[in-house]
Amino acid sequence: MTTTYPFSAIVGMDGLRLALLLNAVSPAVGGVLVRGEKGTAKSTAVRAIASLLPEVDVVAGCRFSCDPAAPDPSCPDGPHEPDTGEARPARMVELPVGASEDRLVGALDIERALSDGVKAFEPGLLADAHRGVLYVDEVNLLHDHLIDLLLDAAAMGASYVEREGVSVRHAARFLLVGTMNPEEGELRPQLLDRFGLTVEVAASRDTDERVEVVRRRLAYDEDPEGFAARWAADEDALRERIAAARALLPGVRLGDRALRQIAAVCAGFEVDGMRADIVTARTATALAAWAGRTDVRTEDVRGAALLALPHRRRRAPFDAPGLDEDKLDEILRRFEEEDPEPDPDPGPEGPDEGPDDGPDGSGPEGPGGADDPGGRPEGGAGDGAREQAPPAAPEPEPSVPDQRTAEHEPAGGEAEGDGGTGGGAAGGERAAVGAAEPFRTRRLDVPGLGEGAAGRRSRARTAHGRTTGARRPRGALSALHLTATVRAAAPHQRARGRRGPGLLVRRDDLREAVREGREGNLVLFVVDASGSMAARKRMSAIKGAVLSLLLDAYQRRDKVGLITFRGADAELALPPTSSVDAAAVRLERLPTGGRTPLAAGLLKAREVLRVERLRDPSRRPLLVVVTDGRATEARRSGGATPVERAGRAARMLAGDGVASVVVDCESGPVRLGLAGALARELRGTPVTLDELRADSVTALVRDVRTVSTSRRAA
Repeated sequence: MTTTYPFSAIVGMDGLRLALLLNAVSPAVGGVLVRGEKGTAKSTAVRAIASLLPEVDVVAGCRFSCDPAAPDPSCPDGPHEPDTGEARPARMVELPVGASEDRLVGALDIERALSDGVKAFEPGLLADAHRGVLYVDEVNLLHDHLIDLLLDAAAMGASYVEREGVSVRHAARFLLVGTMNPEEGELRPQLLDRFGLTVEVAASRDTDERVEVVRRRLAYDEDPEGFAARWAADEDALRERIAAARALLPGVRLGDRALRQIAAVCAGFEVDGMRADIVTARTATALAAWAGRTDVRTEDVRGAALLALPHRRRRAPFDAPGLDEDKLDEILRRFEEEDPEPDPDPGPEGPDEGPDDGPDGSGPEGPGGADDPGGRPEGGAGDGAREQAPPAAPEPEPSVPDQRTAEHEPAGGEAEGDGGTGGGAAGGERAAVGAAEPFRTRRLDVPGLGEGAAGRRSRARTAHGRTTGARRPRGALSALHLTATVRAAAPHQRARGRRGPGLLVRRDDLREAVREGREGNLVLFVVDASGSMAARKRMSAIKGAVLSLLLDAYQRRDKVGLITFRGADAELALPPTSSVDAAAVRLERLPTGGRTPLAAGLLKAREVLRVERLRDPSRRPLLVVVTDGRATEARRSGGATPVERAGRAARMLAGDGVASVVVDCESGPVRLGLAGALARELRGTPVTLDELRADSVTALVRDVRTVSTSRRAA
């Protein structure tokens, strides 16, 4: 059996450790989402907390961990006999990113259900996690349909398995803990709200802390059992403190004044719904119990808000979760002025002990931490690092001119050109201009039928969606096509000796439903950042359009990449990734100016798509070229013109079968139609900036229908 790294030996990461401990004290808090860069010991901390959880009483032999004091009346293994309880450690169940639906919720034996009328059910991970911890590493990479199942189970406290009229229900109440790297993409808001608390972790920049992390990790790797034994006393002290806090929790008083503070804070940050108020109240109560008090104070409300509200506040698209601590303190200060708190009575427990102290009150490291001269055991906290907790207020971003500002700015020598040096700064480069307000775009999709990862863009054969046909199962049966199965079994009933009303079904009769849904694509943006596109007003509008397409890609669960071309060459500004936020940041900082090497941009796109096709053959690409179609670069002696080289590169992409869209950014009374010509070379679809808007497309369809109706009436 693998020895888990001791929780008390983790260096720093105060906010993460506190959030996990509060959930151990009060599971009703609702779990933790841990956001942070790679290599910061997120998984190490989560696995370590499971060993500190108190044991649970379960019905002996029950696969669904029923409580002997109140067994689930609908338990598939029930009814249970009285006095059959036994104690076992609380489980921590890990959900792999690539898990199937049957592995998560359980599987029904459809063949036995049809032929024998028996509900043969094999429990899944939700059943294993009941009354324990469900840990999802890289939760942001989980498929949408699995996220939907998690949402349902977390909301109802039960899991339902439905297969062609056969259903099984069992209790599924668990502590949901997830870790994620924001660089790989964000979570859907619905799932984000299901986590009670959230913390941000980052690697420490303190040399002494980093040395201590490495020292402890090396000691653990060399002798895990011995390392754990040296920290056993600290682990036992933490277990005792958790048990004491749990026992004290029912007696903690959440007064009307504390409730009004919580409501004022949640209203001040304009959070959606009431879940934020409820979670903050539960967290503040757990903080008081962890500190050994029976009353909730202002510091508890503040600490709870820092953990419960960052991922629930209203924020603009692509804004990272966070909380302005200055604003929080201002809200609490105003509340104190209106309703001053009486001096607290220290009571018999003496001075308050901070919730982040070690089990013996010696500080966050416990005895023998980095500051302890006594030389406690050495070792490391996995890939551990210090967590920035509580999260600091975000740095104010420099203001950028929006579209309205750009419209009234003088050109300042930034008139559109044909791609020469363009004037302005040295080398033709100009400072980045802010993007205009994003808007809802029309859906751009890849023609044909794919089989890529589930998403919301192009048509694809998927495990979920509308049924379009039936086929023999390929491997384990996951989606029964009942009508096709009955039709396949019906001709053989007499030969099989059927005498009663039941249908005799064999495995060869089973048919699997073929379903059609939507897939996510790789959307590769190729953006012209040259002098021909550099007028501030136009570049602001173009960035706003690309930002709108990025927002659409985020909502449709696409991977995105960003290529820019200007000056002498093209640059892969963002390799294909699921982090649409990273693409938005790169776009905002994009400088402009210089010549227009359109051919270089298209060839760079072809190279990137070739590599991505090897990595993920099933994910189909969609190339989005944002340009006015001009191509101006240094002409080679006796060679093809820049326009001819761009046309040749476009035909190569078309020959590869790449679906493409050309967003025509040409403006002004005189238009050359170069972007349309490029779209024809690519065998793609030309779209103007105005046509990109979803409302413009709706209006166009409405106009076409009106004209058709008028003609029929005439």
